[in-house]
Amino acid sequence: MALVAQHSISIIFPAYSEEDNILQAVEQAIHCVKPLFQDWEVIIVNDGSQDKTGMIIDSLAEQNPRITALHHASNQGYGAALKTGIQQAQKELIFFCDSDLQFHLNELLLLLTWIEQYDIVVGYRAKRSDPAHRKLNALCWTILVRLLLRLRVRDIDCAFKLFRSVVFKAIKIDAVGAMVNTDILVQATRMGFKIKEVPVTHFPRLQGKQTGANIQVIIRAFKELFGLYRKLRDIRSIVFEYDRRRQHNAVEFQERRRAERRQVMLPINFPDRRRRSISINGAEIPLAFSADVPMSSLPLNNSTACSIR
Repeated sequence: MALVAQHSISIIFPAYSEEDNILQAVEQAIHCVKPLFQDWEVIIVNDGSQDKTGMIIDSLAEQNPRITALHHASNQGYGAALKTGIQQAQKELIFFCDSDLQFHLNELLLLLTWIEQYDIVVGYRAKRSDPAHRKLNALCWTILVRLLLRLRVRDIDCAFKLFRSVVFKAIKIDAVGAMVNTDILVQATRMGFKIKEVPVTHFPRLQGKQTGANIQVIIRAFKELFGLYRKLRDIRSIVFEYDRRRQHNAVEFQERRRAERRQVMLPINFPDRRRRSISINGAEIPLAFSADVPMSSLPLNNSTACSIR
């Protein structure tokens, strides 16, 4: 992971009443990222838990300055917790995962292998370890989303996803419930960001209680689904190919390309060869990891005017 090691990563855990799982989930995350990244952080969002989750994550944050504990006074929903964590994230890559131990953080490596070539890498459960009724609900939901929103992702709600942080500079998350994954992916695909799907292992939940099948969660998801359908009318692509011959400084560009070729890398983990940029207020910004164009310098926010090409 020669190229990935040059970047930084934020790991986000939304958590609701996960006192039996959260400690092990965070330990897995730290064990995975420490050998790969010098600059990393773990953000845990306690979404109004009724158990000791809040106390546990506060203790973790006191022991490790790279861990941030955030709290919602009341339960606001999975999407709201995820949005809070994303807004707090400061690194170039953003990864989020459920804190119920149904995924193993070591498989983050599978996603990191592809992030140099894609803007988003999402896991899909190769074999889903859930009760039959949850599998049926998921299948019906996926079919409905594909028909209504034309989102061609095989496992929309798999909570094992990796993003370049620029994606969240461009999109606006409105969903506060279970629709948040659909909200993010539909906007991203419509804007032109590229997605790669990777199979990951799914484990049965051993401790804690699932809330996804709660009738209130389902009703909220349907309301958000039709709200997103209306929202899509205003979304346009902001990512487009650009011609490297238009570079203002051709010599500097060639030197940077030569330096990239000299780097040691895995066969599949090579720099982004697609010459792409985002149009922001009339300026073209390269959409690629580069020491010359740090993510913090991108003039992106919720009010930024972006054009689709």
